[in-house]
Amino acid sequence: MKSVTFTPRGVCSRQIKLDLDGDIVRNVSFVGGCNGNLQGIGKLVEGMKVDEVIQRLEGINCNGKGTSCPDQLAKALKENR
Repeated sequence: MKSVTFTPRGVCSRQIKLDLDGDIVRNVSFVGGCNGNLQGIGKLVEGMKVDEVIQRLEGINCNGKGTSCPDQLAKALKENR
């Protein structure tokens, strides 16, 4: 299992932590940001394949920022496949 720590840019969360079990996403947590929503995202992607998470979350925009916490999670996964 590979542990990943990612520092997002342009969003409220300050850090994303997750584990990769091969191509399966595990144990996603966000530091900062909208706590309830980000816990929900972590639970929803638990056990999903990396490529499916990227496909679903990449490009989501939060209030015109050009990115979002889900989009940053996709970026973290793309960097650490």
